[in-house]
Amino acid sequence: MRIQSSPSNAPIALPSPRPWNSVDGTTLAYERTGAGPLLILVGGTFNTRHSVSTLAPLLAPHSTVYAYDRRGRGDSSDTPPYAVEREVEDLHALIAAAGGSALVYGHSSGAALALEATARGLPITKLAVYEPPYMLDDDREEPPSDYATRIQAAVDAGRPDEAAEIFLQDFPPEVIEAIKQAPAWPGMVATAHTLPYDIAVVEADGSIPTDRLATIAVPTLAMDGAASPAWAGNAVAAVAEAVPGAQQVTLDGQDHAVADAAVAPVLIDFLG
Repeated sequence: MRIQSSPSNAPIALPSPRPWNSVDGTTLAYERTGAGPLLILVGGTFNTRHSVSTLAPLLAPHSTVYAYDRRGRGDSSDTPPYAVEREVEDLHALIAAAGGSALVYGHSSGAALALEATARGLPITKLAVYEPPYMLDDDREEPPSDYATRIQAAVDAGRPDEAAEIFLQDFPPEVIEAIKQAPAWPGMVATAHTLPYDIAVVEADGSIPTDRLATIAVPTLAMDGAASPAWAGNAVAAVAEAVPGAQQVTLDGQDHAVADAAVAPVLIDFLG
């Protein structure tokens, strides 16, 4: 399984984050901007709250936007051992702190986390997701059996750069080298110790949890990009089929690293 995500983690100057504690004492750092219905943005692999610093202002005229550092990232703390349930509790704590219910938009592994949280009954009133990294049987290119183990071993040995390279191993060597030379690379390395968390969010084999998704009873929008790999469109179609009444939208010209200007109008229209 491969979790694809947008490595858009270049440092951007932001105000000091606000802290809030999750159930297990983990401190969650977040930024709030805008006015209107509460909207929480859930980032994917390698993302922190900085990753949506250009999306949030586009949504702020229509919503009170919360962007947060998932546990172990950015200015949030961490409390081992990791479990997906703890990340669901984190999102629940943030919703409770912000007002009790929320609209939610999740990208990539953040989309899978948002779907999981909604299926578990969190007070989410509308849900939008972009390319959760599920893999249908026809899309599977099985990674080496030790893929997740090697990432965990690199993290345990204090080699986050190696963990990030293992995660990117599907890319050609020249692409990996270009990524390592890009301004976003230090931010990717800084969050690479949470790669096992993202792998856990979509389960070991990346299979779509259709039974759980079928319990979601809130308006749901599943999005993919027309320029994304086939797995993304297939995953989004499967989510739209599994979630009762869900809508599917394909954004022209977009890939997994969806442009803020392309996704913002769709979110504004759907989330109301």
